[in-house]
Amino acid sequence: QVQLVESGGGLVQAGGSLRLSCAASGSIFSISVMGWYRQAPGKQRELVATITRGGIINYADSVKGRFTISRDNAKSTVYLQMNSLKPEDTAVYYCNAKVGSTLTLGQGTQVTVSS
Repeated sequence: QVQLVESGGGLVQAGGSLRLSCAASGSIFSISVMGWYRQAPGKQRELVATITRGGIINYADSVKGRFTISRDNAKSTVYLQMNSLKPEDTAVYYCNAKVGSTLTLGQGTQVTVSS
């Protein structure tokens, strides 16, 4: 099993930046993909970015050019650098880790962007 702990959320003005971190523990060597989802009130959960153990990265179109995902395999930690934040980025951000066909989510961290 994998456990995930997120940190780094908060309140920021539009145009500002935040960096989210997600530390994994447990069966970390079995993790193939890590990433971030987000869910805004009244909206469906959206996949924001993913990164494989080998470093292959994918982004949602809505964050391309503004967000950067990175992964430190030695620390079993994934990061999400968010720049040029917009009010529509406001959501709870969930770290996720995939082991085989099992997807584990963290507890979530709130990101609020004020206009």
